Amino acid sequence: MIADPPPSDAPLERRLTVFPATALNMANMIGVGPFITIPLLMSALGGPQSLLGWLVALVITVPDALIWSELGAAMSGSGGTYRWLREGFGPRTWGRLMAFLFLWQFLVSGPMEIASGYIGVANYLDYLWPGMTRAGALTAKGGAVVVVLGLLNVALLYRRISGIARLTITLWVGVMLTVGIVLLGGALNFDARKAFDFPDNPWAFSTGFLLGLGAAARVGIYDFLGYYDVCYLGDEVRDPGRTIPRAVITSLLLVAAMYVGINLSLNGVISWREFVPADQHPEIANFIGSIFVERLYGRTAAGVFTLLVVWTALGSVFALLLGYSRIPYAAARDGTFFRVFGRVHPTGHFPHVSLVAIGLLAIAASFITLPIVIDTLIAARILIQFVGQVIALWLLRRNAPAMPRPYRVWLYPLPLIAAGVGWLLVFATTPPKVILFSMAALGVGVGAYFAWARLVGNWPFEGRRESGRG
Repeated sequence: MIADPPPSDAPLERRLTVFPATALNMANMIGVGPFITIPLLMSALGGPQSLLGWLVALVITVPDALIWSELGAAMSGSGGTYRWLREGFGPRTWGRLMAFLFLWQFLVSGPMEIASGYIGVANYLDYLWPGMTRAGALTAKGGAVVVVLGLLNVALLYRRISGIARLTITLWVGVMLTVGIVLLGGALNFDARKAFDFPDNPWAFSTGFLLGLGAAARVGIYDFLGYYDVCYLGDEVRDPGRTIPRAVITSLLLVAAMYVGINLSLNGVISWREFVPADQHPEIANFIGSIFVERLYGRTAAGVFTLLVVWTALGSVFALLLGYSRIPYAAARDGTFFRVFGRVHPTGHFPHVSLVAIGLLAIAASFITLPIVIDTLIAARILIQFVGQVIALWLLRRNAPAMPRPYRVWLYPLPLIAAGVGWLLVFATTPPKVILFSMAALGVGVGAYFAWARLVGNWPFEGRRESGRG
């Protein structure tokens, strides 16, 4: 990764206002998530007590959303976390390492998050055309569908941001229609005996309960991911000091309420005992939303609903790829990544090289099983991104008190403590193999940074390179 001078292209256009920014976040968050992960969440603790995972996820993500809001409003350039870590930890010292490590883990976690949406599409299409998946993995037919969907997503985003804002709202309408069908169907046909059919001794405190709660919280956090997507598009947001906090907080609270409603709706019609553990009941767990509609309205209606879920998934991966394509772009413009990723389309004014690269990596990541994708992407982000941002905000408050802050974290510093402790607990309850992989990847990333920094004369080797030349 040789740092080159940033390319001199046309700037990005500020077109996103509060409504499309909120719609973008919500489309990102909802997507296919609850329709594929609720069986996983219910399997974590083996019964309705698993709903506690949503609450734990909210206890962590709400204070975290306040952190994203302050940082996004104060430093609204493209790239989000990349810029905040660099500025918070010192743009000429440790911030270079943290920004590099964020980009390092992002090249794994970002495409994996997008890939989870593609995997969900394949699972649901298996309801209409069996043979898309087998034993949790894509078949050749399912893989072909994912490749086509991934290329279509890149093609839809290959345009200027003004057209994307209109398309985002169109996708958001489809998302709301899909959610509305489940919420209305659940409300009209809710059976409390099914929804709250607890197993024996459901609240027994034990190590197994804590690990199960951690697993449920990880699923909940995965489903909430995306409340910050607009922060990656800071250079394309109009009035970011007002737009970003409103979009971040509003989207999280609205979607959290929808998720709990969806979970109760599904469980009030389909007993959790029919699909838990999820890996032993794929005939229901893989497309539980379609089974829900089938039992209420018949097979034909379920087929139509399945296509709506695919539409919803498309809205999610669309929003994800839009935001994530701006991260390598920001790093390249900053001289910390390959120069080509900083190129902007000459007429559309969007980072086309970064868009295509992340889009292709997401397609490749789709051939990993969903549980591994979810655990890995969450664990990979926690230490550098989520915990890193907590520390970065604290450092910025201490070292740059005069920085303009259109929005400030409420009840500071309590949300920072809550978010930091919460993220560390989620990491600690992750499967050991995933923790080892994450720590190994982080260690390799640190080594890669120092090797790269020595090669190009970056911190902490600036003086040594100059003396060597002398």
